[in-house]
Amino acid sequence: MKIAAIRATPVNIPLEAPYLWSYGSLAGFSKTIVEVETSDGLVGLGEGPSPANAALIRDSFAPKLIGRDPIDITALEELCLPSWRGVNTDVDFAAIRAFGAIEMALWDIRGKAWGRPLFDLFGGAHRLSVAFTDYFAFREARDGKGGEASPEQVVDYCVSQRERFGTTMFEGKLSTRDPEPSIRTVALLREALGPQAVLRVDSNKAYSLTEARRIARRLEPLDIRCWEDPVASLEDMAKLRQHTAIPFSVHTPHLRQAVALGVPDAFCTDVNVHGGIGRTLSFIGACERMGLDFWCYSGDSGIASAVYLHLAAAHAHIREPSQSLFHMQPLDVIAEGPFRPRDNHVSVPAGPGIGVTLDPDKLAFCHRLFRENGPYDKFHDPDRPGVMRRLPLA
Repeated sequence: MKIAAIRATPVNIPLEAPYLWSYGSLAGFSKTIVEVETSDGLVGLGEGPSPANAALIRDSFAPKLIGRDPIDITALEELCLPSWRGVNTDVDFAAIRAFGAIEMALWDIRGKAWGRPLFDLFGGAHRLSVAFTDYFAFREARDGKGGEASPEQVVDYCVSQRERFGTTMFEGKLSTRDPEPSIRTVALLREALGPQAVLRVDSNKAYSLTEARRIARRLEPLDIRCWEDPVASLEDMAKLRQHTAIPFSVHTPHLRQAVALGVPDAFCTDVNVHGGIGRTLSFIGACERMGLDFWCYSGDSGIASAVYLHLAAAHAHIREPSQSLFHMQPLDVIAEGPFRPRDNHVSVPAGPGIGVTLDPDKLAFCHRLFRENGPYDKFHDPDRPGVMRRLPLA
């Protein structure tokens, strides 16, 4: 069996309504969907975090990989990426993330070739139902969706999610320039949802250390499960730790620095930032040894999301709910998606490999959204269009 073809398709995956975060307004996510086809007719699916991955995969990686054994992932990585000791200093993050999309598809091929779901390839299932948080934020209105502009409206949205889907685990933005509306939202959510609900907040590095100290005093009584990226650096986070017991999480996988500084308490990453599934498994194992929690990222298509399901299924150390924007995503590129959590949980796909099916019509539609509109501008500031925000906001 050899690699016969590699296809990389940039797509736009919209949200039902744009949400507000520290850098502005986000209307959706632009990705690259990867298909690796073998001489035996198997097609492995992968996902890259940027539409820019598509050209790199087509022009640089594909010529090196076509005709090679898709099972020999190590050899294929050595054809595409330099020494990992080297990338610590001369970092080509684009290449690492793009290869992560291909590597994801190669694991899918392994599972399909051997007739086993991905979690079996990881060692077997610890669980077959995985917990996810639902998301909240102030949102712009679009086509009758969103429009939550006040703390009370955000609370009404979350209460409706609990009534419709049984959601009792929530994560949301605490990143307004004036922190007061965000803090009030969290306080009202705790009151409305009760003491048993899981509440996590994400500031996306919006605040200075001084402001974060003030916010921490207000959040402390609200039993926040985790505060993601409250400040810009791990060094500032270590100083903030002196003023609060709220656990912290980050997206940057700086494990050695985290162990040295004592923060964060958890990492939330995607597979691509590590260069693929294999290195993500190694990272999760290292987090377990160091006593640091790990959960998975949000804002992906059903392909990467299914990979997260398999990771959480196989790795008992993923004890906390992963992030999810599933209920805010009106469409997906897979036939089975978007996933819809019920009572905070999603079942792990049982089919071979990743266990999901690429829908050609949905893929074509999302690709057309990309061609006609270009990639989503996740740094669009609705208050000052055309001007980039500068952090910290306060």
